Amino acid sequence: MNKSPLALAFGGLLAMAAGIGIGRFVYTPILPPMVEALSLSKAEAGLIASANFVGYLAGALLAAVRLPGSRRTWLLAGLALNALCLAAMAVTTSLALFLLLRLLAGIASAFCLIFSSALVLDRLAATGRSGLSALHFSGVGIGIAASAALVATLSDWRSMWLASAALAVLAAVAAAMIVPADTAPSPTAGRAPRTKLSSAFIMLAVAYFLFGIGYIITATFLIDIVRGSPTIRHLEPYAWVLVGVGAAPSVVLWGALGRRIGILPAFAVASLVEAAGVLASVLWLRTLGVVIAALFLGGTFMGLTALGLIGAREAGEGDPRGRIALMTAAFSLGQIIGPVFAGVVYDATGSLVWPSLLAAAGLILAALLSMSADFRRRRQLS
Repeated sequence: MNKSPLALAFGGLLAMAAGIGIGRFVYTPILPPMVEALSLSKAEAGLIASANFVGYLAGALLAAVRLPGSRRTWLLAGLALNALCLAAMAVTTSLALFLLLRLLAGIASAFCLIFSSALVLDRLAATGRSGLSALHFSGVGIGIAASAALVATLSDWRSMWLASAALAVLAAVAAAMIVPADTAPSPTAGRAPRTKLSSAFIMLAVAYFLFGIGYIITATFLIDIVRGSPTIRHLEPYAWVLVGVGAAPSVVLWGALGRRIGILPAFAVASLVEAAGVLASVLWLRTLGVVIAALFLGGTFMGLTALGLIGAREAGEGDPRGRIALMTAAFSLGQIIGPVFAGVVYDATGSLVWPSLLAAAGLILAALLSMSADFRRRRQLS
């Protein structure tokens, strides 16, 4: 049975909420009570976070090469593995198992993002409803807000993981009921999708890599920063909810700006706004500073993700899976570096100021690169 474009976008929203909003980002609000209960160091906490991003990179590379079966099959596999890994985090205290589970969850999250985006965005474009892609990407913010609100009602880190797994299962089942089977085999079935890399695309990929480094330190340690600051500790239950609240409508807003000034210029503006939020998270440890840090982070990181993937999709012809996967891989490399670096520096200095300053500088450079990529693309088209 054919699904309406709106139903397809809603199915994508649910898949993104389960696989990304919950599967990847619920670690941040669970991290502080988990660190306290298990006496984890910041370096160990950063290592667990990075394991997820290593898996995300592996998933992106797998999605870029030959995989048998339909895109929907791999999407459903990613959703199932994601829920299983979330639940399993509650039944161990072994660092080695934490690393393995978050690595597998990273693979699952990459599959959810790449296969749901390739499947849903292709169909929306074919029906002339590409504007509904914002609904698809808003699932990340909705997943973040819903899971953050859920874990805020709980006190035990194990129950937080189990409750998050249950929420992910509900979203995954609903997504499976809505997203239909592929109407036709992928044009790259049986071989890796060919991806021609223009200089503008390479610049965008480097900017995406810097974006990965630039946002992930704050995204990993924001709640820990709030928890460790007596003047703002009371904001701990709300800060990550604010990130999700900011993320949910952000793709619509940045998409509208992208249509007005161009995808890559909008990427540059969002990078600068996110840099301001990163700086606020460590230099303005007051209530307003936390609110700005949370809203600026939430209000930009999914917008940047969407703008980057849309820019990559438009950077060539044929199945966009290869370009989306390469962008996701570049993003993952940045995320792998960020938490480990920040955790080591924190353990050595007792502060996240310097890692955050470097992250903000990376975001400013990403803005410059995206503008350069836009200039080069326009010159090639003229």
